[in-house]
Amino acid sequence: MGTIFNLIILGFIVWFLYQRFVPAKGIKNINAVELKAVLNNKGNRQFIDVRTPNEYRGNHIKDFKNIPLYEFGKRAHELSKDKEVIVICQSGMRSSNASKALKKLGFNEVTNVKGGMNSWRE
Repeated sequence: MGTIFNLIILGFIVWFLYQRFVPAKGIKNINAVELKAVLNNKGNRQFIDVRTPNEYRGNHIKDFKNIPLYEFGKRAHELSKDKEVIVICQSGMRSSNASKALKKLGFNEVTNVKGGMNSWRE
């Protein structure tokens, strides 16, 4: 009985880690170097920073609009589904969650910045 319980717990841990760290289907991931190239050719894109307002005020990239993750559900309608959405946060975790939420809301082109602002150097 204990072995079955341990297997269930192990399975849950593996599932949780998989859900947390494996990119969602249809979400593109780029790093800070690739982001610089994108910013040089903005095209038909919208840039979203999902950090808190205090984090955003402390340091942000000029072209990024601040929509904190905790407000994301209420404010996603401010974004166009016809444009690619590029999402950043401090480390890449919140932006990954926001990217998944955007895909669920029907956004086709969603890009997450891996490493977030921690990897950004102007």
